[in-house]
Amino acid sequence: MPKQVIIPPGTTTPIAPFVPGTLADGVVYVSGTLPFDKQNNVVYPGDPKAQTRHVLETIKTVIETAGGTMEDVTFNAIFITDWNHYAAINEVYAEFFPGDKPARFCIQCGLVKPEALVEIATTAHIGNGASA
Repeated sequence: MPKQVIIPPGTTTPIAPFVPGTLADGVVYVSGTLPFDKQNNVVYPGDPKAQTRHVLETIKTVIETAGGTMEDVTFNAIFITDWNHYAAINEVYAEFFPGDKPARFCIQCGLVKPEALVEIATTAHIGNGASA
């Protein structure tokens, strides 16, 4: 099956050459998602919980546009700017994955905008050849 670009309705132009998601062979690959508003400004400066919730809601929209749910998420790559935010980020993260948890990793690093505290990239398996 050829790949299909996934762009939820109302999505703004990314700040770099990428799309929010790609669907191929029933797998959704969600680009690294930052806590950006529709003008690519960071939302909720200084609040790791609110930024994490915003990021995961954005990821959820991409997966749902592709025909899946958050229960289909199999892997997350999490990037944080400060280990002091780890517990707060995990608290919100657990709300989005109340049942079986996806595999993941988490690293501390700098992000594209200094006000951003978290970025998450996601993989979800939504079935054989599902399409948006």
